[in-house]
Order: sequence, then C-alpha cells, then structure tokens
Amino acid sequence: MAVPKKRTSRSKKRIRKNIWKRKTYWIALKAFSLAKAISTGESKGFFLVRQTKINK
Repeated sequence: MAVPKKRTSRSKKRIRKNIWKRKTYWIALKAFSLAKAISTGESKGFFLVRQTKINK
C-alpha cells in the first residue's frame, strides 16, 4: 500500500531553489558573454561569416 511522503521543510526547499537559481545565473552569464564576444568580433572560438554587398 502506498504511504504518503513526509513534507519537505521550507529551509530545504529554499536551499534547493537557490542552487537551481545559481546554476541558471551562471549559464545565462556565459551565454550573454559569448553573444557579446561574437557581436563585437572578439570571439576566438567561433568564425562568423559576414555577407558583403556586391555593388553593380
């Protein structure tokens, strides 16, 4: 027979939530930094091919 689990304490819930928030913060920061490097042309790990207009 199934037995209900005990309720998770507020402090444990808050700790887990903060860990998740911290991880997402660093992922977002790295993504923003990479996007900034690519847009300014300072990226060393990516090759960005820019299309040039051909004047006729």
